[in-house]
Amino acid sequence: MSEQTTPPEQTVLIRTSDQPKNKKTQVSREELLDSLKSAQDDIGQICEITSEEETLVNEFFESFLKLMQPFIATIHVSTEALPDDLGNVIQASVDPTGQLILMYGDGHMILKNLLEEENRDLMTAVLEDVLPTLKKLFSAHREKVEGRMKFLSSVTKEVQKMSGAVSKSHNLNNPQR
Repeated sequence: MSEQTTPPEQTVLIRTSDQPKNKKTQVSREELLDSLKSAQDDIGQICEITSEEETLVNEFFESFLKLMQPFIATIHVSTEALPDDLGNVIQASVDPTGQLILMYGDGHMILKNLLEEENRDLMTAVLEDVLPTLKKLFSAHREKVEGRMKFLSSVTKEVQKMSGAVSKSHNLNNPQR
């Protein structure tokens, strides 16, 4: 007995120009266009906030300079606060102009300008480490001035008393005519 097999039917789709396009393709293109428009909005906002950031960074370091100059030339930065991509930094400090000074174990030194746009993440890490130190510095300076004021206040009162006694004695010894 012999069996005959017939090949399965194959269906071939042929698209003609008057057939409607696949909805999935239309939605994807619409989503793509919406996505591009959204990206365009994002780019506009990035340009705007980058400009604002530049202004804020310049204003911050202008004030930082005025704030630090009377108190300290540089502030220590913890090497643990620095990103790993800077390498084996053994000592770091920042000056009032926003220059980060990095010292390495082999003796070489690198300066990083924290005002530059490519160093903004580094600037944030440094400031998060340094600002509490500034608070401690200012508190210590305030306590130092308060101590001097307390001393000068008590000394001034005693000197004024002595001065008053001398004046009375002088007036008694030299009566006016």
